[in-house]
Amino acid sequence: MSSAKPHPPASAARRRTVIDALRRGAVPDSGLDLLATGLDRFAPALDGELDSVASGGAVFKAVRGEYGSGKTFFTRWLGERAKRLGFAVAEIQVSETETPLHKLETVYRRLTERLATASFPPSALRPIVDAWFYALEEDALAAGASDDELAREVEALLTTRLAEVSRHAPSFATALRGYRAALIEGDEATAAAVLAWLGGQPHVAAAARRSAGVRGDLDHFGALGFLQGLLTVLRDSGHRGLFVVLDEVETLQRVRSDARDKALNALRQLIDEVHSGRFPGLYLVITGTPAFYDGQQGVQRLAPLAQRLATDFTTDPRFDNPRAVQLRLPGFTQESLVDLGVTIRDLYAAGASAPERTVGVVDDAYVAELARAVGGALGGKVGVAPRLFLKKLVGDVLDRVDQFDDFDPRQHYRLTVNSNELTDVERNSAATHTADDIELDV
Repeated sequence: MSSAKPHPPASAARRRTVIDALRRGAVPDSGLDLLATGLDRFAPALDGELDSVASGGAVFKAVRGEYGSGKTFFTRWLGERAKRLGFAVAEIQVSETETPLHKLETVYRRLTERLATASFPPSALRPIVDAWFYALEEDALAAGASDDELAREVEALLTTRLAEVSRHAPSFATALRGYRAALIEGDEATAAAVLAWLGGQPHVAAAARRSAGVRGDLDHFGALGFLQGLLTVLRDSGHRGLFVVLDEVETLQRVRSDARDKALNALRQLIDEVHSGRFPGLYLVITGTPAFYDGQQGVQRLAPLAQRLATDFTTDPRFDNPRAVQLRLPGFTQESLVDLGVTIRDLYAAGASAPERTVGVVDDAYVAELARAVGGALGGKVGVAPRLFLKKLVGDVLDRVDQFDDFDPRQHYRLTVNSNELTDVERNSAATHTADDIELDV
């Protein structure tokens, strides 16, 4: 088999970030363009949607794929593209206990906690707000405001820019005023507390809330207004939009029926708000399994939601429309898994102590053998194998080849898969094997 399409040289830091994550069995947080085999066909349509959002539009996208098809990888890859275009990004794991979807105030709080930009890691809320006030000052000065008039002119600009937001959530602008006032007075503790309240954090000290002129905690309906306000602040501080992922939405199928119904309705509400034009600059993505979209415990339970997400998948996957509201990830085949493995091997070799030896010992044929063996250990289900395959390839094989001159995986390595290193889905796939350990000669 020939090697996958070569990538341009990666910096040592980016390469290390990717390799370290794969060694842990995790999806890298960055550098995903180095691994994005097979995603090129989606890029033109998705880039077009990002451009539309950057111009003031809004997009809702539903990504579907079985476990192991690369949903988290795909959304992080797309998020990286958005970040390079000047978007802020946030990835949120939907969870019954930590982030229930039917409580949008909690979703908003997680969004601000996970908010990142090309310049700032999570949480980037404070630098974004500070940049916004700086931009207001610059605009006021450019309009001819004197030093004595600056505070008054900034207040006037704040009121004007947030006029639409204040119709729905007047406390958003009030909190921003309170934050700025605390900063001017040198009261850092109050400023930080007010900004926490603006980020949806509960249990903010009453004294800080009083000083800012706000009351209580953010609720479900206020969260939508605060999201609208955040989009305004992002745009005015130089960001082209906000890319948000709600990951693992299929967990809704396992919650109590009343909470599930509320969550599905909240999802329908979000979709309608995005399409109504209320959130210019928002690209909102959800991910889920086909069972969530097609089953009676998921989207089909709420007919209006099913209608909004309806997409034709009866044709050959090659002709799927990536502009549709729902996008299907086809999952890995043996061939595409090997292509990915070869890409990882080449990326690793670029930073190895002996690059030629690494490629020679872990050649394409060996990568294919290891991919088949890992798939076999998981009941022959190649689709759920990528995480474990890449973990074994990096941690068990490539690391040893790099460190031991006489290590040959064909002679010295026997694939062993322990049940305690598997996820639940991987464990279920391996359940056809009765032994706790699965040993395969490779």
